[in-house]
Amino acid sequence: MKPLLAVVTGAAVGMVLRLAVDYLVLPPLSTVVVNVIGSFALGVLVARVWPVASPAVRAGLGPGLLGTFTTFSAVAVALVGLGANGEWMIALAYLAANVVGGLIAAWLGLSTGRRS
Repeated sequence: MKPLLAVVTGAAVGMVLRLAVDYLVLPPLSTVVVNVIGSFALGVLVARVWPVASPAVRAGLGPGLLGTFTTFSAVAVALVGLGANGEWMIALAYLAANVVGGLIAAWLGLSTGRRS
């Protein structure tokens, strides 16, 4: 039961943080921002926190907080919208920014977490 409560609590925090970023940085750019930040944060957590954290803490921070903060569905909706408007080059750049940016940020997060 603890992991489930941790996910619910983390999700509530992630939702508020995501909404804050959406107000500060307009979508669809806000989605790139949260996905890159979330990838970096998860990389740091996996490297530093996961080895010593309880299953509830890992569930609350991973699927809960960062799973709610980041989102693939927002990427998909933005890509469909851009494609429907015929903006295929922007759609490809947006997809690349999310995927490549997320991978680089995750690598940097793991590297940072291992060095600390």
